[in-house]
Amino acid sequence: MKIFSKEQIYEGDKLTAEKQQISSTDLMERAGSQIFNWIDLRMQGAQVPIHVFCGIGNNGGDGLVLARHLILAGYNVNTFVVNCSDKRSKDFLINYDRIKNVTKKWPTLLKCKEDFPAIEPQDIIVDCVFGIGLNRPVDEWVKNLFLHFRASKAFTLAVDIPSGLYTDKAVTDEDAVVHAGYTLSFASPKLVFFLPETAKYTVQWEVLDIGLDPEFLSTTQTEVQLIGKNEVLPNYIPREKFSHKGQFGHALIIGGSYGKIGAVSLASRSALSAGAGLVTAYIPKCGYNVLQTALPEVMVITDADDEKITNIAFDIEPTVIGIGGVGLGTDTKSQKAFEAFLKTNKTPLVIDADGINLLAKKKSLLKQLPEETVLTPHPKELERLIGSWENDFDKLEKVKAFSNKYKVIIVVKGANSITVFDNTLYVNTTGNPGLATAGSGDVLAGIITGLISQGYHPVVASIFGVYLHGKAADIAVEDYGYQSLIASYVIDNMGGQAFIDLFKQPEQPEQVEAEEPKP
Repeated sequence: MKIFSKEQIYEGDKLTAEKQQISSTDLMERAGSQIFNWIDLRMQGAQVPIHVFCGIGNNGGDGLVLARHLILAGYNVNTFVVNCSDKRSKDFLINYDRIKNVTKKWPTLLKCKEDFPAIEPQDIIVDCVFGIGLNRPVDEWVKNLFLHFRASKAFTLAVDIPSGLYTDKAVTDEDAVVHAGYTLSFASPKLVFFLPETAKYTVQWEVLDIGLDPEFLSTTQTEVQLIGKNEVLPNYIPREKFSHKGQFGHALIIGGSYGKIGAVSLASRSALSAGAGLVTAYIPKCGYNVLQTALPEVMVITDADDEKITNIAFDIEPTVIGIGGVGLGTDTKSQKAFEAFLKTNKTPLVIDADGINLLAKKKSLLKQLPEETVLTPHPKELERLIGSWENDFDKLEKVKAFSNKYKVIIVVKGANSITVFDNTLYVNTTGNPGLATAGSGDVLAGIITGLISQGYHPVVASIFGVYLHGKAADIAVEDYGYQSLIASYVIDNMGGQAFIDLFKQPEQPEQVEAEEPKP
């Protein structure tokens, strides 16, 4: 799914009006009607008090359309205009006149705290105050209104975006933002729904189709893509009947140190479960018996040192190498071995954790990475790599700049992991808090390595791997819960369930045959 910028949405509105030969007021009517249909389907005429708060721009106009339809359908509606400026949009004024024609109870104009209405916890608030067009700080009295919403504990439904949120920059005052229980977003979700600092302002979201021009929606290129099953399924490479293991590559996992052989085990096993034809682990001698016993499917090469990696040398020709995150360590000997390896390596790489930390300690090494190397840092590792950031938007800009400079793919791990390459953000939708556990990063690095081994392009492997990793965790958490989910369970459910889930069709409602009328 594409995530459009606010400028693209404005362009889409304009183009739709021109091509469909309708006015902007007609498009607003369509948007407000869709919101009404969504509410009416769920409320079925229930007389719960609905308080619709409208700004004086186009988002407020949508609210006035909604309020008019609710009134005509017999709902218990109170309409308020948040009178925060003298500049009213043309379509707002048109719909302000229209609502006056269907009720004697005209919208109440709010100008200060004394005007705030009483709202009970069982009521419903509909937020149509600002929308995506907000371009200045919220007035103090409007901020107090938003705090009044929160204090009421009423369910809050935001239209398009919670008021006070910007689409393209950070929030400076969280009290100046509506905290929505649900957001109905036009045409596409907004990037801020998926970022750590701003996702909290809406618990859930849903996209409403307001009939924007189909050609515009399909041909417009966006800088942000939302990744779900429909986006990854076309990239799946099916296997032919006479396939053999040699066709699916040879993944080499380099890492481990005394006490951290388990990390290599997890990465190696997940690379196999992702579909690599062969997997070899390169580890210190102390891990030989452990790995040969734990994973009979994985071949093992050992370093000359008993406890750490000191000299990376092998006589195989791997398709891809995963290195660093799997317990490599950052001591002087391991660092020198890593540096020497990078100077001669031409094989595609996936680098995690300690490998990233070693790169951060000596950034000249970044120039030796093959193009389209995959880096999978957690937040602190990312900070060591790109420096600190002021907010999520600043972070993403710095990640894009870093990715462009070194031509690398960066997986920014988090609740909605974001894969970054070539100025494009791929926002993942799978995963849950159960992944906040030891070893889950090793599993992800192994999955991506295993996918590249089979011939998936590194960008596709990163996007697909992040999706499968999260999906496997979503399946596993149904049996184990968040607290008891461990990394091994993610691997168990990736091979057995996450791949299979790609091909599951939605369950269809059971058809009940009508009985023949009795004579």
